[in-house]
Amino acid sequence: MRRSEVLAEESIVCLQKALNHLREIWELIGIPEDQRLQRTEVVKKHIKDLLDMMIAEEESLKERLIKSISVCQKELNTLCSELHVEPFQEEGETTILQLEKDLRTQVELMRKQKKERKQELKLLQEQDQELCEILCLPHYDVDSSSVPSLEELSQFRQHVATLRETKASRRDEFVNIKRQIILCMEELDHTPDTSFERDVVCEDEDAFCLSLENIATLQKLLRQLEMRKSQNEAVCEGLRAQIRELWDRLQIPAEEREAVATVMTGSKAKVRKALQLEVDRLEELKMQNMKKVIEAIRVELAQYWDQCFYSQEQRQAFAPYYAEDYTENLLQLHDAEIVRLRNYYEVHKELFEGVQKWEESWRLFLEFERKASDPSRFTNRGGNLLKEEKQRAKLQKLLPKLEEELKARIEMWEQEHSQAFVVNGQKFMEYVTEQWEMHRMEKERAKQERQLKNKKQTETEMLYGSAPRTPSKRRGLVPNTPGKVRKLNTTIMSNATANSSIRPVFGGTIYRSPVSRLPPSGSKPVVTSTCSGKKTPRTGRHGANKENLELNGSILSEGSVPL
Repeated sequence: MRRSEVLAEESIVCLQKALNHLREIWELIGIPEDQRLQRTEVVKKHIKDLLDMMIAEEESLKERLIKSISVCQKELNTLCSELHVEPFQEEGETTILQLEKDLRTQVELMRKQKKERKQELKLLQEQDQELCEILCLPHYDVDSSSVPSLEELSQFRQHVATLRETKASRRDEFVNIKRQIILCMEELDHTPDTSFERDVVCEDEDAFCLSLENIATLQKLLRQLEMRKSQNEAVCEGLRAQIRELWDRLQIPAEEREAVATVMTGSKAKVRKALQLEVDRLEELKMQNMKKVIEAIRVELAQYWDQCFYSQEQRQAFAPYYAEDYTENLLQLHDAEIVRLRNYYEVHKELFEGVQKWEESWRLFLEFERKASDPSRFTNRGGNLLKEEKQRAKLQKLLPKLEEELKARIEMWEQEHSQAFVVNGQKFMEYVTEQWEMHRMEKERAKQERQLKNKKQTETEMLYGSAPRTPSKRRGLVPNTPGKVRKLNTTIMSNATANSSIRPVFGGTIYRSPVSRLPPSGSKPVVTSTCSGKKTPRTGRHGANKENLELNGSILSEGSVPL
């Protein structure tokens, strides 16, 4: 049994005791029956009114609870719809009081969620508005009168985060471009003269509109300033080159050059102005020193002619070079010619450098060829002969390779420019062929001269006998070792046709073998013995051939080779 039921029974018992106690009091007092009845009616009425009043209050409470439940359910359904969540469902059977409490709790929770979402939406809208104003973008399309769903809020947050990243990226780009613009303006001594330039340079960085249009305009402004800066730098470099050229032509002393050293770097407006003033001053000096300047230009012209491999005809084609009337017009002609030659050299620089490399290699090759025919090379002190031979072999391989490379490059150049590439007035490959042919003819001429010299020497020796040659240094022949002498003589004589001047290399005196010859007087030939060492006396020639006759039986009898 419930405690409430127990309490109700106890209330009835108490009421019964109270009535019994009242009757006992009435009995003792002696109250008549009719008055007892009246008093009992009063007690009944008091009790009934009290109970009715309590019942009415409880009924009212029940009605309030039911009404609250209805209101909460209605509001809860609305909140669930606004928040895009499933409607609230009470689990199992419950009392009115519990249902009302659960519904009220759920409504409060839903209201809190709705408030939080609305607050977040408002905050995101404020951030979106601020970012869109800075980036000049349209606002995010969202219904501010309704409660956003969780997905909508997530998308909105992602959108705002993207805007923040865009802002940061554009701001970094803006700050970087602004810094470069300020540097360029300082370099050019440029003052902002438009509202946009003033906004960029003077306005607060956070207040600048970071729209794509503004960023593009910034980039365009930076390109314009950089172009002006590049042009200014080019002008300054041109002025400096002109100054150096005039310094060299006018032979300006170093002390005077040092006076303008401060403006020989940089490209600011004041530097450009100072450079222009120096150029004007030097131009005036140039006009005052016309002959000196023209002669300096002619020296430079000659250098470019050499670098461009100009032939004598090409050099003579520039007639003003040989003029002696030093006028302003002559100076202008020289200036125009030096500019043309300088440009011509720059356009063909790679080819000219290749030709120069071939020329240097060719000269070195000819030098080695000359040394190869020099008898003194056999001294070979310090291993020079071996080094020279290696270098000569290397050049023999290098020259054809260089010629092939230059030939391919020249053919390509001639196709591109539709003109012949000439060196010293003729096509390069014809020039190379001519050099090789001249080298071959020179070798052939030297060979013929050696053969003619050997022939004449042989004829002379056949007529008059050989004469001893005194070497520069004596080392080699030992009279008491005929075997060694024989070997040396054989080696030397076998190479006699290659070089007729190799005796001094080995030191000592070497004689050609005597042969029978007619005396100058026309008498009978004198027969010379190669064994006994004795001689047949002959009038008038005893003193001339004494040494030959004494050596006839030793060195010459063993190592002689007839020429």
